[in-house]
Amino acid sequence: MAATYSSPKQSDISATRKREKRFNWFLPVSLTAGVLVWQLVVMLAGLPVFILPSPVDVAQRFMSMLADGRLLLHSAVTLTEVLLGLLAGGGVATLIGYALAKSHTAEKLLSPYLIASQAIPVAAIAPLLIIWFGPGTGSKVLICALTVFFPVLINTIVGLRSVPENLRDVMRSMRATPRQTLVQLEIPAALPVFLAGLRVGATLSVIGAVVGELVGADKGLGFLINLGRGQYDTALVFVAVGGLVTIALLLYGTVMLLEKHYLSWQSEPERDNSSM
Repeated sequence: MAATYSSPKQSDISATRKREKRFNWFLPVSLTAGVLVWQLVVMLAGLPVFILPSPVDVAQRFMSMLADGRLLLHSAVTLTEVLLGLLAGGGVATLIGYALAKSHTAEKLLSPYLIASQAIPVAAIAPLLIIWFGPGTGSKVLICALTVFFPVLINTIVGLRSVPENLRDVMRSMRATPRQTLVQLEIPAALPVFLAGLRVGATLSVIGAVVGELVGADKGLGFLINLGRGQYDTALVFVAVGGLVTIALLLYGTVMLLEKHYLSWQSEPERDNSSM
């Protein structure tokens, strides 16, 4: 008989696609319901604008700041700090993580310092970093990098150590060089765990940027939050927070696209070439 192809994962893939479609339909409905509840609370509670502005007030503030260009300017500053911090922190964490994954001795020596660096809240040392490195972009990038560093580091180590030992034996039997083992085995095997850590780091980098801007800055979305708080302009605070959420969602979505592109093999149906 002709060869047939079975796909044991096809049902899982179909179920995943159905869940994605339901999510795409549910999200706008959920957001609309949330805005309606928000408006209802404002109307029933009769709260002043400086305590809880209505969605209309926030939308008007958003449009005015968008029209005069201030929102785009401050968002661009924060986005630049986030991207540079994510690149620097993620890059250094990946290199150190690879070295620690290869050497248990180095991990034991550096673990107390790495754990201590994570135990200290970034918000506690942010004022010191602003004093040492100035209120410019460099200090904000450093704060972002410190925020991103630990999750990417841990996931890099876990990902590299999760490579099956029998596959390493195969590479050694084929006399693969360390570079070939890294490129053809370790990176593909560790990529799912690494990208999961990058997803966490991408969202945390936004927190790092806003912490630095809240401590000391004259531009950026964190600066707008400080400005709105000082002037009791709560609508401005809502607009700035919305900008931060948008940046976090964009970064998270970008990492998700990377996962879909580089890990597409995980969802491809398995083909059974056996003849029947």
